[in-house]
Amino acid sequence: MRRRHSSGPSNFTIGAAVLIVAVILTYLGFTKSIPFRHHYEIHAVFRTANNVKPGSPVRIAGVNVGKVTGVDHLPSDRNAARVTMRIDKKGLPIHKDATVQIRPRIFLEGNFFVDVHPGSPSAPTLGDGDTIPVNQTSAPVQIDQILGTLQTDTRKDLRRVLDELSTGLAGQGGAGFNRSIPYWKNAYERGAIASDASLGETQHDLSGYIKNAGATAEALDRNDVQLKSLITDFNTTAHAFAVNDTALGDAIAELPRTLRAGRPALASLNAAFPPLRRFIRDFRPAVRSSGPALTASIPFAQQARLLVAPSELRGLVHDLVPTVPALTKLQKATLPLYEQVRAASSCQNEVILPWSHDQIQDSDFPTNRKVYEESTGPLGGLAGESRSGDANGQWFRVLVSAANYAYPLGSNWFLTAQPLKGVNPAPPAQKYPRQYRPDVPCETQQPPDLRSNPLPAPQGTKVDLTSAAAQAANATATTKAVDWLRGLLQREGSQLKVASTPLKSLSEVKK
Repeated sequence: MRRRHSSGPSNFTIGAAVLIVAVILTYLGFTKSIPFRHHYEIHAVFRTANNVKPGSPVRIAGVNVGKVTGVDHLPSDRNAARVTMRIDKKGLPIHKDATVQIRPRIFLEGNFFVDVHPGSPSAPTLGDGDTIPVNQTSAPVQIDQILGTLQTDTRKDLRRVLDELSTGLAGQGGAGFNRSIPYWKNAYERGAIASDASLGETQHDLSGYIKNAGATAEALDRNDVQLKSLITDFNTTAHAFAVNDTALGDAIAELPRTLRAGRPALASLNAAFPPLRRFIRDFRPAVRSSGPALTASIPFAQQARLLVAPSELRGLVHDLVPTVPALTKLQKATLPLYEQVRAASSCQNEVILPWSHDQIQDSDFPTNRKVYEESTGPLGGLAGESRSGDANGQWFRVLVSAANYAYPLGSNWFLTAQPLKGVNPAPPAQKYPRQYRPDVPCETQQPPDLRSNPLPAPQGTKVDLTSAAAQAANATATTKAVDWLRGLLQREGSQLKVASTPLKSLSEVKK
């Protein structure tokens, strides 16, 4: 008899399939997550983990949105922990300004959960794997921490503070406290202004303050004995204030009137700070270079010390009595002068000196000298204008040649022996250059820029000097110039002579 083969799965296959399904259902029942799927996770750093464990719930507004998947202690601080949280889709989005708290689920601690505040919608969202820093996390205060804080000495000090506060507010103390409330607004407002001013006005003000505060703290640490004495003597000082409480109350009552009288002076002082700052900035180069001057003035100081000795001082004071009032008037009268001197010095330092060290690049007239070196070149030619035939003359010679080119210049003509290559600098489009502002102080002006873009030469006309008309006009002009100069010399009684014909040779010059 032939055995029939079964067409369905075997018992082993059915058993294996049932076992796999049971394992999957058990995993889903305990983990409540689908395997092999990417999950959104974020991290948060806490100063203490407070017994938060993997599997602790994560809530937003009391609703479970995820769970804790890991707690790792930081190597830099054993108490600090890095908590990894898996967030479901219903808990998203979470923003970068989110805050995280560890909170207990029962009153007497235990069963902690992580409470997440997602942050403001305007902030960027956290990406998968991002970390919330420790300054945005917090943990609950444990009961043992509270009990450990309120030690016997602390409780005694707290009772003493409450007892002294009760004594101070008893009787008229409470009424005086109520009367001080109207002054709180100005006090807090001025305090806020002072706190804002402590941040500084320029860069590195706050860092400089912190650096100097460190130096102060270091100095206090070096004098620890004196510091202890100061703290010990503070009780004596407080007792002295308590004994003279009536006088102290009267002085405090006068304080508002004192402040009202002092505010105008403080406002004037505040207004004086900007010019004082500018003066210090301008005076700084002189201070840096004052070392040699101070060294050279030491002998003078030594002689001045002898001059003001008791044996000489009386006679000196007697001689200076008539002079002091005049010096006082002179000092008051020179204040406007000093202001102009300060403005001129600042203009010299901030504008003129930087400009004088500039260098002009010109392809037609190349030079490697600076402006202050180049500008003194014409002085030698100007000095020669006072000389003529000898050193005592009042005339100077000029070499005149006939012009070959003529260019229009308004209603006149500009004549030259060589053709113009261009116009540099170009005529300004306005009366004052753009860089110059008459309504702005010189010290704040921008230094002048001598660089310019030359314009092409205007259309000129070449003159034909070989024509008969040009030669006749030249002869007529020469005759008129010679006659005018000869008549002028005769009226002034000069011994100089004017020749109407050009010199031909050196022998004729000697004649």
